[in-house]
Amino acid sequence: MSCIRSKNTEPELVFRKELRSRGLVKYRLHPKTLPGRPDVYFYSKKLAIFINGCFWHRCPYCKPSMPKAHKTFWAKKFAANVARDKRKRAELKKLGIKSVVFWECQIKKNAPKLVVRLRKVLSSRKKVSGKSAV
Repeated sequence: MSCIRSKNTEPELVFRKELRSRGLVKYRLHPKTLPGRPDVYFYSKKLAIFINGCFWHRCPYCKPSMPKAHKTFWAKKFAANVARDKRKRAELKKLGIKSVVFWECQIKKNAPKLVVRLRKVLSSRKKVSGKSAV
């Protein structure tokens, strides 16, 4: 498991490439000061984006299968991952930061559609500190 990347994964790179192609470039990557270190963070809009892998974060859409060996270990591991994700998003909410989760399977299926959805969310968010994110 030590070889599993947490940053710059394939779905994350595909999503960021789509963001750039749509002109959404004023964001930070993995800010250390925020709970959960979102994959993408729009400071001026206070919007955190998490790009979750389906297997590790237990996607509710594609419902990945459970490993056949060491079932109790994996069940505890996945439950802890899901609980941590929920806790970190709640911490962001307390700070007044909206969070959005995009799943690996969604990005593989239609990344441009997700970025269009994201643009709508960004345009509906009020500016913070007088700067525009888009």
